[in-house]
Amino acid sequence: MTPVAMAPGKTTLAGRRRPVILAASLLAAGAVVLRAAVAVVPKVGDIAPHTEEFLKNDADAKKEDPVAYAKRTLLECDAVAFDVDSTVVVTEGIDLLAKCFNVGKEVAALTTAAMNGGVKFQDAMRDRLNLMAANNMTRKSLEECIKTEGKPVYSKGVLEFVKRLHARGVHVYLVSGGFRNMILPIAKDMNIPEDRVYANTILFKNDGSYKGFDQSAPTSRDGGKPKALKTIAKKGGYKTMIMVGDGATDLQARPPAKVFIGYGGVTVREKVKAGADWFVMGFNEVLNVLPKSK
Repeated sequence: MTPVAMAPGKTTLAGRRRPVILAASLLAAGAVVLRAAVAVVPKVGDIAPHTEEFLKNDADAKKEDPVAYAKRTLLECDAVAFDVDSTVVVTEGIDLLAKCFNVGKEVAALTTAAMNGGVKFQDAMRDRLNLMAANNMTRKSLEECIKTEGKPVYSKGVLEFVKRLHARGVHVYLVSGGFRNMILPIAKDMNIPEDRVYANTILFKNDGSYKGFDQSAPTSRDGGKPKALKTIAKKGGYKTMIMVGDGATDLQARPPAKVFIGYGGVTVREKVKAGADWFVMGFNEVLNVLPKSK
């Protein structure tokens, strides 16, 4: 239909169409610009080298699966710290000692509360040792108890795990809320030097009666394992550390550990399972990733 001229101040049909045509033209032009922008987005191989390196190495940038990140970090790490009780060995050392003094049930309950994060570690430590001291724990009776109850029973695959780490030149540490007098023999079995053992010391008076525990040790209190790992990293100059353990105090060690591998082969603690980068039920899962030593 041919438009009809209108009186001044009125709009013709053609005039009404002009804004529509102009809008369509702008949309078309925008689409061309958008297609051009997409066309020039670089591929990964075209990104500047330092940017490409960042994308390769930063887990958050890549949104890498935590388990995949943990496995990759295991192959790149320079130090691994292990908890001991219910991780390296299948028992809790203080629970074994408590049996000698007939307070096994009470001490086990405090141990569980501490490992699940329900009680501060130093409070549980104090209460457990006081219970044992009130039931005739002395220096001599403790030494006798360790002889009968202290023989380690290792978690399946852990000795091979440590052997493979050593073969790769990775330094291995034992960082435990347990006691040095029970852990040093374990370190010897695993070819770990004594200066790579961080654990607690029970103190006695000159007459052999119980005095307390060394509260200057970082592992004697809640939040102590991250402090121990910071010290280890500083002394050893380590860049990529991993923590392996079963308890809430082990989970606290990331950071400074880059990765936390939770272990549930003895006891599954839901808080630890949920917080771990990689949660394993047996060390065979780790051995499947770590190449055999030659």
